[in-house]
Amino acid sequence: MSRIGRLPISIPPQVKVGVKDRTVSVEGPKGKLSFALPKRTQAKVDGPVLTVTRQGNEPAAKALHGMSRAILYNMVHGVSVGYAKKLEIHGVGFKAAVQGKTVTLTLGYSHPIVYPLPEQVKVTVEENTKLTVEGPDRHLVGLVASELRAFYPPEPYKGKGVRYAGEHIVRKEGKTVQ
Repeated sequence: MSRIGRLPISIPPQVKVGVKDRTVSVEGPKGKLSFALPKRTQAKVDGPVLTVTRQGNEPAAKALHGMSRAILYNMVHGVSVGYAKKLEIHGVGFKAAVQGKTVTLTLGYSHPIVYPLPEQVKVTVEENTKLTVEGPDRHLVGLVASELRAFYPPEPYKGKGVRYAGEHIVRKEGKTVQ
């Protein structure tokens, strides 16, 4: 059996989990998520525990078993606690602002970059250079953070750009005159 797939998922008291026709829906204080289970996997709720089982013993079934359990765990954790990624902007004149459901980045280009936020994702800006991306969906939070970083990845000479908080940038030495 899959080592990850066989682990039960404990459901916090404030989270509701429903299984209907191969679709698992999870609802909690941070939001609502749903996931369609792949073939060969099944989910079952027994009181405060969610378990995932599989049919068959081939490698593809084992992989889907573990993946399904991991996604369901991330959903339960996301709607109860939530996920967050922190970004930092380095560079003279580089800044960010949030207006409603859009993030406006000024990164030294001739125009500001306007990024529309998906549903259930919230971005907060502190000191114009520190962004926090929050939401219940782990995949979506990471995707938004990576897309914001991709507008101006950190460059190796001066370190300017958008980076994850705590990310180490390997700096290069510039050309020297002899």
